[in-house]
Amino acid sequence: MRQPVQLIIVSLLFVVAACATPASGKADPASKADIISVIETQKAAWNDGDIDLFMAGYLPSPDLRFASGGTVTRGFEQTLARYKTRYAGRAAMGTLDFTDLEVVQLAPDAAVVHGHWELTRENDQPSGLFTLVFRKFDGEWKIISDTTTSAD
Repeated sequence: MRQPVQLIIVSLLFVVAACATPASGKADPASKADIISVIETQKAAWNDGDIDLFMAGYLPSPDLRFASGGTVTRGFEQTLARYKTRYAGRAAMGTLDFTDLEVVQLAPDAAVVHGHWELTRENDQPSGLFTLVFRKFDGEWKIISDTTTSAD
């Protein structure tokens, strides 16, 4: 008699688990504010011409992944060198803006941010989309993967 009751309880647990509503993926307010702060700090650093401070939003690790223009750059130092080569000087850097930010929290220490970027320069206005993967290390949110595309 005892086995059927256990079987019913286990079966009910499986049914409840299968019907449970999945997490919404919405970021908790504190995490979202911290992540947006990283992005806003990056934007301000860029607009001040400070690529080194801009890079402070990335995890300083050889495991950092940056994908753009059909290529993948691996490592913090390699990504920094790529930025400094591609954006040598204020004219090339222009003024950066981020819009349409969407923060999706995957876990207490992991989130994805989708958004739109735009550079305003004297002779052009390139723009595109980005997807950033953030992880929280020692209380700080850092970008571990950046996939940036160009609309041009």
